[in-house]
Amino acid sequence: MSKANFYHSLQKELSRLDESGTSKRNEHFIEDFNNDPSPKAMIGGKAYSIFNSNDYLGLRHHPNLKSAEHAASQKLGTGPGAVRFISGSFAVHRQLEKRLARFHGREDAIIYSSAFAANLAVIFSLVRGQSKDSVISNSVLVISDELNHRSIIDGVRLPNLGKEEKAIFKHLDADSLEQILKSQIGKFLRVVVITDGVFSMLGEYQDLRKIRSVIDQYDQQYPEGILLIVDDCHGVGAFGSTGRGCEEVSGARADVLVGTLGKGFGADGGYAVGDQTVIDYLRESSATYIYSNSIAPGCAAAAQAAIDLLDSSEGAALLQKLKMNIEALKNQLKEKGFQLAAESSHPIQPVLIGDSLQTKALVKKMFERGFLISSINYPVVPKGRDEIRVQLSAAHTLEDITDFVNALSEAARELEII
Repeated sequence: MSKANFYHSLQKELSRLDESGTSKRNEHFIEDFNNDPSPKAMIGGKAYSIFNSNDYLGLRHHPNLKSAEHAASQKLGTGPGAVRFISGSFAVHRQLEKRLARFHGREDAIIYSSAFAANLAVIFSLVRGQSKDSVISNSVLVISDELNHRSIIDGVRLPNLGKEEKAIFKHLDADSLEQILKSQIGKFLRVVVITDGVFSMLGEYQDLRKIRSVIDQYDQQYPEGILLIVDDCHGVGAFGSTGRGCEEVSGARADVLVGTLGKGFGADGGYAVGDQTVIDYLRESSATYIYSNSIAPGCAAAAQAAIDLLDSSEGAALLQKLKMNIEALKNQLKEKGFQLAAESSHPIQPVLIGDSLQTKALVKKMFERGFLISSINYPVVPKGRDEIRVQLSAAHTLEDITDFVNALSEAARELEII
């Protein structure tokens, strides 16, 4: 009977989420893709244009990636068979790590099963620890941007820091970060500053040059310095003239950069790059690396093929096509009277709706018209800032974009949104 009461409580919460229009569990299951230049998802025998995917360059359907994945799977099998330190390390894993390090201009890289797992591991491993010989009682202060991704938030929670050991700086505000650093001199051995590169809800990016300037100014004021960790999962492979992400756009580097293979690179898995000492330490301390399987060897081969492609003339052309698509979408949305929730030069283009139920209704109407889009609702965004997060790909044609905007405009007018 007691368990039934607990299940009843769970059902009440599920009902509340459904009624508020913020539930996420009723997904559409993609059964196949058609052969269009911009492959459409097949659901129940109907083709749907995809405008809510992180596949920013359209690489998951690229023949080079499919061929590399197939060859590796044929040779090495479909899964790693064990964690890395037992028997799950393949040459293709190490080759990918070295390729990622070269791509980012770092000494080494480490692969994780996902970018979420990478953030949890990197933050926990580099935040914990305290020098017993220090007269300073507090070891580490963690400072995080107020709109950081959930994986960063959970990563900061893991070390079980006290309230006084955590601080939040205002979104994209280097002056706010400086105020915190200045006020905490003499209280901590070291500081870890953590931020997203590109923020996934709005497509905004952190100006790492400003952040780095503040950190360099105060680094000597802390006995173990200030470490900058940047999660640029939405930047790498989609942002910057060569796809190097937020670091390339802002002209400054993180001490440890976390990225993903599952967005711009069209594969799967997460990774971190940094100095050799840091990466070696992460291999010895990361629970999600030591106790969890890595990505499949076929996936690792596909990811390496994606990096090679991105560094080719074809990759440069895809990045340019993506840039043109972004401008075309923004211009057409504004012409139809839509308001963007943020001014973004990234393939994430957030269309402000404002109301949770209206955003859900708009998603439903667009599905009926053959388009897959996603609504972002409170509490992921502030109340009254609910949005349709439109995500573009280099695979989209200009016709795809025009058809999408026209359909969105018709659906929004029916709902009296515009």
